[in-house]
Amino acid sequence: MCQTCGCALPDHLQHASNEHDVHTVEVLEGLKAHNDEAARNNRERFDRAGLLVVNLMSSPGAGKTRLLETTIEALGGRYRLAVIEGDLETENDARRIRAKGVPAVQITTGSACHLDASMVHRAAHALPLDDLDILFIENVGNLVCPASFDLGQHANVTLLSTPEGDDKPLKYPVMFRGSDLVLVTKTDLLPVLDDFDVEAVSDHMRRLACAAPVMALSSKSGPLDAWLEWLEAGLAERRRLHFRPAPSPGGSSLLTRPCFLGHLASPDP
Repeated sequence: MCQTCGCALPDHLQHASNEHDVHTVEVLEGLKAHNDEAARNNRERFDRAGLLVVNLMSSPGAGKTRLLETTIEALGGRYRLAVIEGDLETENDARRIRAKGVPAVQITTGSACHLDASMVHRAAHALPLDDLDILFIENVGNLVCPASFDLGQHANVTLLSTPEGDDKPLKYPVMFRGSDLVLVTKTDLLPVLDDFDVEAVSDHMRRLACAAPVMALSSKSGPLDAWLEWLEAGLAERRRLHFRPAPSPGGSSLLTRPCFLGHLASPDP
């Protein structure tokens, strides 16, 4: 694991009980403050570009990349999409996205168990932000540490796959409480996973005092309509108030790139 979130520290350093421990906590707080400043800068840059930025989080294997592939297939003809991929090693996921005709930047974190705002800042420089509509950030597969790091995104989407069990919101409350949307994935497996209850996931989210909607889907068999509508509504909200001209295919200037400079609000469940 990594040093920046403290998960690699021995247990006795997690609690400030002496002078050395106090110094350790101060260093960690300083690192988080630096990340938060970088995240604010990222968000300002994304706002100026008029795009929606969605941070996808989940445990490994929950289906983030497969969801992105099917989302690209559904929306790629109408919107300009790009992806920032986060993994400890390999460019496997970025290759899959590029194969769909969408630009993707791979971040390999080495031993870090999450992305941070500085990593996203560097990756964003390799993308044509002003020519995009939606930017997806696929975070490192981990239900703990990514929840603690603001990247400058406008919305957090957490995936929970049916093989993981429906109790994960209660086991990992920080991640799920910070979600703007929860996607229950791999629902095509429900016929053989009779102990998974989608309604229980919604009940657990309410117990966490989180109003994020819960949607069930299968990237393999669908339906994706609710997810796609949520994305389009979020993009419309980002662009609701402020407009700036963008060249049309014929060369004239049209008001087609509005930019909403507020924060994306989660729709009612």
